[in-house]
Amino acid sequence: MIEEKRAGFIAVIGSPNAGKSTLINHFIGQKVTIVTRKVQTTRSVIRGICIHEESQLVFSDTPGIFEPKRRLDRAMVEAAWGSSSDADIILFLYDAQKSGIDNETNKILDELGQSRKKKILVLNKVDRVDNKTLLPLIKNFEALCSFDATFIISALTGEGSKEVLSYLAKNLPKGPWLYPEDDITDLPARLLAAEITREQIFMRLHQELPYATTVETEEWTERDDGAIVINQTIYLKKAGHKKIVIGKNGSMIKMLGKAARIEIEQILERSVHLFLFVKVREKWMDDPDRYKIWGLNPNA
Repeated sequence: MIEEKRAGFIAVIGSPNAGKSTLINHFIGQKVTIVTRKVQTTRSVIRGICIHEESQLVFSDTPGIFEPKRRLDRAMVEAAWGSSSDADIILFLYDAQKSGIDNETNKILDELGQSRKKKILVLNKVDRVDNKTLLPLIKNFEALCSFDATFIISALTGEGSKEVLSYLAKNLPKGPWLYPEDDITDLPARLLAAEITREQIFMRLHQELPYATTVETEEWTERDDGAIVINQTIYLKKAGHKKIVIGKNGSMIKMLGKAARIEIEQILERSVHLFLFVKVREKWMDDPDRYKIWGLNPNA
């Protein structure tokens, strides 16, 4: 008997740094969303697409849910909850290394408890914790919110991820696939390239600087020989950050460009010529056009 096709959206939500992007990249088998050790790296909802058995799973990598302070923060949190309201299944990812359930998580659980959608609890980073602590943690979660299923995984090693995929695949609505079979993301290549460069900024620069930075792909030219020429601008909020991003004799900007170029080439499987420029634009966080590019609401 041939299984009927299924397709649907899974919103992956959780606190910052729970491992959402790592998990989605693991499911897809390729990088579609950036990963760093810093919190609040993901700014917009990015979709990763994978096929499991006869189901097409569309994962929404959402910004981490936290108490917003800035306009951008509010837009990010609104986008995360908006994605969950549009999803067929909500996957709540939690860092099992945390000691207990904090106030931030309690607020998320309160919100989830009001949703009638199918939702699952996934405890992540179990490769780093004592198994004896997991059962009490699961019981605490179940007392606060009703989940349809619970899984323990390591997004980094892949432990337990097949069981999660199988469950999701079997519980999506029956119907035709939503994207072409070969698609792995709905993010345009020029936006993905900008995200890769922003990832390098988060990995190599510290404190407030990465959070006060955005990257835009200004030009994208495909040459006859198959190579791609990409011009990107790194926008900064503060003039004092410019020297840091450029580095002594251009050392930092060269390092950022080289690392980003290699990553982009691996994803696109094509030769890339990447040129980075640095500009100061103090109010880029208040520019409605930037929010629209990211799929965020500037009036959140």
